[in-house]
Amino acid sequence: MEAVLYWLPNCDTCKKAAAFLQQNNVVVTRFHNLKLEMLNREQIFQLAKMAGGIENLFSRRAIKYRELGLNKREVSSDEMLEFIISDYTFIKRPVLVINDSAISGFSEKNYQGFISK
Repeated sequence: MEAVLYWLPNCDTCKKAAAFLQQNNVVVTRFHNLKLEMLNREQIFQLAKMAGGIENLFSRRAIKYRELGLNKREVSSDEMLEFIISDYTFIKRPVLVINDSAISGFSEKNYQGFISK
């Protein structure tokens, strides 16, 4: 099983996800630093497709989400894509890709189900 983890090395949630994967014998073959290795439109589109849609990849916890007042209105899928392209902090982290499937964010329960597929 090959796994790629899109993360930020200083993010506590990302560190918890990496530790969980290690404890569960999932070898991460590539750690993709979202800040240093910006994703282009096609990469984001592919990740969103693997995650079940852009709304599953879009972070509503990003500081800019509130700063821009996005919490006070409906944000379209096209807008979500553009926000993610313009600023990596709009990606719900970490994003784990195994084969052709992806999951964003981290919870032990969700990761357990994802890695046992």
